[in-house]
Amino acid sequence: MVFSLFSSKNRIINLVLNDHSIRYVELKQSNPPAAQKWGERFLTPGIIEDGKIVDIDSLTNILEECVDDWKIHRRSIRFIVPDQLVIIRKVNVPAEIQDDELMGYLYLELGSTIHLPFEEPVFDFYPLGDNGKTKELLLFAAPEQNVMEYSHLFSSVKLKPVAADISPLSLYRLYHKLELAEENETLFTIQFALTSVNLSIFEGAVPVVMRPFALPFNIEKWDIKRDHFGLAKCKYTGDTNELAGQFGDIFREISKLIDYYRYTLNHENHDITKFLLTGDHPMLQAIEDDLKERFGLPVGRITLAMNSTEKMENIPDQLLLPLGLALKEVK
Repeated sequence: MVFSLFSSKNRIINLVLNDHSIRYVELKQSNPPAAQKWGERFLTPGIIEDGKIVDIDSLTNILEECVDDWKIHRRSIRFIVPDQLVIIRKVNVPAEIQDDELMGYLYLELGSTIHLPFEEPVFDFYPLGDNGKTKELLLFAAPEQNVMEYSHLFSSVKLKPVAADISPLSLYRLYHKLELAEENETLFTIQFALTSVNLSIFEGAVPVVMRPFALPFNIEKWDIKRDHFGLAKCKYTGDTNELAGQFGDIFREISKLIDYYRYTLNHENHDITKFLLTGDHPMLQAIEDDLKERFGLPVGRITLAMNSTEKMENIPDQLLLPLGLALKEVK
């Protein structure tokens, strides 16, 4: 649906990079979704910051090691465009613009009637409606320079980028595949990661608003080990009041976004019906409890069983996003 920059391939590796990790999943089957292979490499601060590559040499070396360790040389990949780079915005265009002319029209209007906080974007759109005078579109955009920097990085380590996506859509794809979506729901998704939080609101299957926020992260206050899945297991060793303060800030941002949706975007016609909480933060259960207490709304989680060491366990939260990415364009 979004950022369809390249043609699709089979047996695609699904890669997610953020400020603190590189993760991949290879899909075994799509119904129910199951991971055949996966891996994770923890990143020290200063290599990627706010979704932007800061230390390209270190990142290239680390990714080369990952490609070797995971044995994914010359494989086609999908990747997630970091949340901090993505803008979602509703725009209106004249109704007489034909569907096959919309992309060209948007290119012409960028910078004149359509303003974005960056030049030369890569973008896609989703039609929302047509009232006879105007067509309403949902525009997804990111700076082309940053997106292509990731693409060139992958190519430099002998990977073949074939598609890009955004994280809320990938997670919703998994949520929908598992038949968790409810009729007429307005879903508020919260991706609570170790170094960032991404808030999105879905009307049906369409994300109409998205807000990313950075979380302060001092690696010296975290104990980081590997679990039996080979994934990072993080435990906070600092003052828990600091974390409580971070969570409080995010809860206030959630409240602001609910009000913005209710009174600005939606003219009080709809309200949030449910939260969906995901992410790799080790305190998700405490966050879920606080959400329920503060907002009085149901909080959904994605749980998916896998067979590990001859017993059933839930797929780790770190793998849900790349697993949702793996469902992109799966027929």
